[in-house]
Amino acid sequence: MQMGDAAEDFISDLPQSILENILTRLPIGDAVRTCILSSKWRYKWATLTQLVFDENCVPISNDRVPVEKSLVKFITHALFLHQGPIHKFQLSTVHLQSCPDIDQWLLFLSRNDIRELVLELGEGEWFRVPSCLFNCRKLTRLELFRCEFDPPLTFTGFPCLRSLNLHQVLVAPEAIESLISSCPLLESLSLSYFDSLDLNICAPNLKYLYLEGEFKDIHLESTPLLVSMSIAMYMTDDIAEHFEQSSSCNFLKILGGVPHLEKLVGYIYFTKYLSIGDDPGRLPITYNHLKVIELYQVSFEDMKEILVVIQLITNSPNLKELHISGSSNTLAAIEAPDLDFWEKECHADYSFKQLKLVKMTDISGVPHEMELIKFLLSNSPVLEIMSITPCTFVTERKVNMLIELVRFIRASPRAEIIFIQN
Repeated sequence: MQMGDAAEDFISDLPQSILENILTRLPIGDAVRTCILSSKWRYKWATLTQLVFDENCVPISNDRVPVEKSLVKFITHALFLHQGPIHKFQLSTVHLQSCPDIDQWLLFLSRNDIRELVLELGEGEWFRVPSCLFNCRKLTRLELFRCEFDPPLTFTGFPCLRSLNLHQVLVAPEAIESLISSCPLLESLSLSYFDSLDLNICAPNLKYLYLEGEFKDIHLESTPLLVSMSIAMYMTDDIAEHFEQSSSCNFLKILGGVPHLEKLVGYIYFTKYLSIGDDPGRLPITYNHLKVIELYQVSFEDMKEILVVIQLITNSPNLKELHISGSSNTLAAIEAPDLDFWEKECHADYSFKQLKLVKMTDISGVPHEMELIKFLLSNSPVLEIMSITPCTFVTERKVNMLIELVRFIRASPRAEIIFIQN
């Protein structure tokens, strides 16, 4: 190029797919501002198929009202000028709650081939999802935060939906079950902050499940392809009473039909819930694909919870990582009247041939905790690390714990015991 020649505009002549890829990586405000670059760029942003809006689209101030007005005006203007289909629409802001403009946006989107919809709104008056949403038959992903969700009687499901995330959503329990079962391609399901929910899940293609809230009951009726499960259960007096009256085997209701499970994470009260009901005896399933188990706040004074832990790990022959945190009533757990359990139930025939990492946290050094550690060390021939973190109130027993630990037989010559003090 000779001096004085106009610089060539290589970027503007790139294929539309590449330009869209570039614009999609920009914040939507910056993408819109590219209209001032040249006449060629004036409406390039207007054909984007993915639109992501947040509070950074407009100037922020401490006064919510002008921010809300600016944001509504910006989004409305962007949709008004938009050309062609919109495959993804995401709105994540604390500055919008329930407002009629969102209804109009969703009506517009329902007529523009929407496939991914994320609504994450602020605290306050919850937004009621309009009926037009249920006409979006091509939806593949739906995420709703702090909304009211009430499917009409004529709703027959989302035939293309693969991912569903409902967080703090007001919806009837029967509507949730109906929604799940009417999404035949559903692969990922996340439900959080629900109250007193009795949940029955029928989703033949489900692979990823996350549940958090107050659940009266959970039954995985048909989830044969599930590979990852994470459950956190909160307990109220009413739910605790309901649990105590249950006679069915909760372990089998949740874990009896998940042969392809690869990762299991159970938070507060999960092992307690699994322990309720009739003893399943010898499990009718082996978890050949299960590689990672994480169980938090296991009560080591409850023999039923201990049995749940043993059943899980002894029926997972390819387990590689095990994380367990304790939550013991120290005085009750120290008494440990059932120590003969370990000789009767946990004989030397078990071998965890793939287990390489064990993390034990919030450990009090009570007998059943130590017996579990002893059992794992003596039956894990390739174990590399046994990490132990005592709970904060354990002071006097730390030395005794260490003395006991170094005496335990290790099946693996490479096993290293790491004692972590907070």
